[in-house]
Amino acid sequence: MKFVKEEVEERRDYIFQKNTKTKVGTKFIVLVLILLIVGVVASGVFLDVF
Repeated sequence: MKFVKEEVEERRDYIFQKNTKTKVGTKFIVLVLILLIVGVVASGVFLDVF
């Protein structure tokens, strides 16, 4: 099983395909995770939890 499949490969056993939709989705998920981490840290700083 391959983790990332190129667009031109003819395979069916892969997890991600290297195309525009996958790249945009990955960037979106990473951005949301960064925003969540920043929000948790900011709330800890402003609420004196840490």
